[in-house]
Amino acid sequence: MDLRAALVEMKTYVDVTEEELMKIFEIAMRHAQTRIATQIPVRNIMVKDVVAVKKDCDLHETARLLSERRISGMPVIDDENRVIGVISEADILLLAGMKREHSFRDVLKSILGEPLPVRKTGSRVHQVMSFPPITAKADDLVSEVANILDQRRIKRLPVVDDDGKLIGIISRADIVRAIGNSVQSDS
Repeated sequence: MDLRAALVEMKTYVDVTEEELMKIFEIAMRHAQTRIATQIPVRNIMVKDVVAVKKDCDLHETARLLSERRISGMPVIDDENRVIGVISEADILLLAGMKREHSFRDVLKSILGEPLPVRKTGSRVHQVMSFPPITAKADDLVSEVANILDQRRIKRLPVVDDDGKLIGIISRADIVRAIGNSVQSDS
């Protein structure tokens, strides 16, 4: 009904059927809902109850925690709750002998004289964690975080306050859920 009224108001001829116009409208609404869902601040969708480990935690305990909580990685924090790194399943699998494929970026760095990443060893989190950590702030937009996750090929970002203290975590799954809920709630 509103589409018909809009066509009348345009005072021009549009060569589409009402059904085609409805389909265009539905598709445009889906695109708009996805765009709007990614323009919300991280604080609105981040998980606040974060599983984290201290830098001196035993790797066996860390692996058990990842497995029990069914998560693929978690922030590493210091005694003041500041994020100093991230430990993931991939970091632990490297210890078990899984080979790390060198990326094109690694090869370019090597050509420019930087050493290729080496296999880490140790029994404590700080010896194998990824650092420095890539983090997000609560006011960052979900679209910005999604871009970082995609570019860096990572699954999650710890969310920190201005002092670098852990206040949450946002993952690819959280972003997908937010977009899905946005589209679903407006359908």
